[in-house]
Parts: sequence; structure tokens; C-alpha cells
Amino acid sequence: MEESPAVDHPESGQSQSNKPVRTLTIGVLVVCLVVFVLYVASDRLTPYTDQARIMGLAIPVASNVSGYITDIKVRLHTPVKVGDTICQIDVRPFDLAIRSAEARLENTQQQVGAKTATVQSAAGRLGVAKAQLDRAERNNNRVQSVLQENPGALSLADRDAAETALMQAVEQVASAEADLEKAEQQLGVSGPENPQVRSSVVALEQAHLNRVYSTIVAPANGVIESYNVDIGYFASPGQPLAMLVTSTDLWIEADLKENNLSNMSQGDEVEFILDVAPGKIFKGTVRSLGYGVSSGASDRGKLPDVKGTSGWLRDPQRFPVIISMDNQEVMPYRRLGGQADVVVYTGVHPILNFLGRFRLRLNGWLSYLR
Repeated sequence: MEESPAVDHPESGQSQSNKPVRTLTIGVLVVCLVVFVLYVASDRLTPYTDQARIMGLAIPVASNVSGYITDIKVRLHTPVKVGDTICQIDVRPFDLAIRSAEARLENTQQQVGAKTATVQSAAGRLGVAKAQLDRAERNNNRVQSVLQENPGALSLADRDAAETALMQAVEQVASAEADLEKAEQQLGVSGPENPQVRSSVVALEQAHLNRVYSTIVAPANGVIESYNVDIGYFASPGQPLAMLVTSTDLWIEADLKENNLSNMSQGDEVEFILDVAPGKIFKGTVRSLGYGVSSGASDRGKLPDVKGTSGWLRDPQRFPVIISMDNQEVMPYRRLGGQADVVVYTGVHPILNFLGRFRLRLNGWLSYLR
């Protein structure tokens, strides 16, 4: 019998040709699913953001008295410590005012037959003490203002130091006032109660105070910024002469999405990079988490401002996270307003932590191209 010729089955060949396509499609779907799961998990366990900046305190340096600047001790971008002289206002008018006040006081005391040397010394010490109190109050007010706006912006040590300095200044003023009162009582019964005597003492105290204010000093440690005056410039009271960027406490404020905060807590390990130092990795810790942002609610008597959202998903709300810069190697690169990329490690997650470190280091090298 003759064998029948083989019959081709086109359906079987087509099925075999589609098998690689089906395998490739399943592989792509599996990869996409794994990437999606890793993305969702990392968004909550190792959150990343490039919306972060170095923040700190900037203090305007202004004069309390008016006069021509006769000496300048610093220049633009000069590092200074608290109490360092920034510039000097011409002291001759203030010295003349002190001598004039002393002469008026002596003349008044001669008229009432009292001694003046002790009163003069006590009035001078009181003027210096009040100047120190004024500076301590302004520094404490700045610290309290920053704490009210952002409770985690400053450390407890900074707050305690400001409050301690204020209390010491208050005690020094109280002690100087007591010394002045004792000196006035030694003048005799008629001396302290004499209106002319009291007026002369106040004038002398104000003259010493103005003399102290003629030396403009740095209110904190930091770097001088926005300083463009020279000798001969006329300083006016309250008019800023320079801006002092403090170095006592700088931090990173990272704006993270609301779902990034679900597993985050104070003390979590942080790694970050700075645009000013490409390729370098720095370490820090989470100092505090933001608890509120502006909701855009309208004021009474005004219509609400309703903002629409685009796309299928609602835009995520971001909250500020304060990060301490613990690494000493970051000190030369700390510049107020500098940009940073941040990764927060909320626990021991080997795979996600590895991916977070890899992503940060890759962006660190890519920052050479920014």
C-alpha cells in the first residue's frame, strides 16, 4: 500500500510561532508587576524626594544709634563669632555726650551737696547691662519666633541657651539697678529725691548706653552676607547694614508626600546628597515631622478658593520633614537655600534599602550634569 503524504497543520505551526511572543508578554507583565510592587513599598519604607533645601536662621544686623562708620572689621562672607565687632560708628559724639552728662550731674550734685563719683560708675554699669539685656531679648524673641513657626527647626540646647542668656541679662540689670539705687541713697536724703538729680542720672545712663551701641557686634556665630557698606557710610537706627547667616543650627527641610510619613518616625536614618558636592553621600537623622500645612481655607467674608486637580489621581499633599545634618564632613558645604536629595530609611529592609542607596548614589553622580 502506498503511504499517504503528510498533511500540514497550519494551526499547529501558528501556535508554536506564538509561544515566544506569549512568553515575552508574560515576562514583561511580571517585570512590570515587580517594579510596581517595589515602587509602592519603597514609597512607604524608603521614601525619596528631591524637594529639599538647607534651612537656617538669617539675622539682620542693624545699628541702634546713628552715625558715620569709621572702622570695618569684616567683609562679605567673613566668618564671625558671637560678640565679634562688625563695624564701629564714630564714638566722638557719644564720648562728648557722656562728658556732658557727667558735667550736668556733677553740677547738680554740687548744688545739693552730694557725691557723684559712685553714681556715675553705677549709671555706667547699668547702661552696659541694659544693652546686654536688649541683645539677649532680641535673640530670645528670634528663637521663640522660629519655634512657633516650626517646632523642630531648633534644638532644645539652642532654646535653653537663649533663655539662659536672657535670665542672666535680667539679673545683671537688676544688680546694676540695685547698685545705682544704693549709690543714689548715699547721696543723702535730698539727693535721690531731687528731680534734677534723677534727670541727670538718666541722661548719663542713656549716654553710656548709646556709647555701647556705637560698636556693632555679631549677635550669633555665622557668616556675613549682603554686606556692601564702607567707611563713611551713615548708619541709621534700625536700618540693616548686613545679613548674618547663622551657623549654630542648619537643617534640611524635605517636603515629603503624605503617604511617605506612614512608617517614618523621629530618629530614622537619612542619607542625602547636595548639588554643591556631586558624588558625595552625607548622613543625617529625622529630627521632626510636620503636623500641618496651609489648607487654603478662605478668610471670613471672602469666597473660598477652590483649586481643581488634573488627572485621574488626586495630587498628593506634602509635609515638611526636618532633618539634622550629623556628618561633620558636610560642614564646608552647608549653604542656606542649597538643594538636596533625600532618602529616609524607616527600618531594616535589605532590598528596598539597597535600591534606595543605589538610587541616591546614581543621582549623586548625575548631579555633575545639573
